[in-house]
Amino acid sequence: MLFGDEHVRRYVETDGAEGHDWQGSTVLILTTTGRKSGAQRNNPLIYQPYGDALLLVASNGGSATPPAWYLNLTANPEVQVQVKGDRFTARARTANADEKPDMWRTMVATWPAYDDYQRKTDREIPVVVLERV
Repeated sequence: MLFGDEHVRRYVETDGAEGHDWQGSTVLILTTTGRKSGAQRNNPLIYQPYGDALLLVASNGGSATPPAWYLNLTANPEVQVQVKGDRFTARARTANADEKPDMWRTMVATWPAYDDYQRKTDREIPVVVLERV
């Protein structure tokens, strides 16, 4: 099973032929700029299309703290995205209270464990909206 840096490497090398389809879901590569280091950080993340946007969930497995990639994109919302062979710049934002319920259902449909993660934490798990620039 692909995971972490190896997942990123194989995905990038094969334009997603290896790594896009993962455990019954779909994965993209999100590149954020480190809020402290300024370094580029690559993360393989489950996503779903939503209209013209792409959705991510900043679950961190239900941890009390958000994932580092989410903290990075809140500090610098301009990100790089790779979906299969398509590489592009996007602007990331957190879904607002009005749009989140439907977006959350979309993401839970592809990865049901998100509901379990939310039950594990008092932190409200954000849905991230990626809009192509």
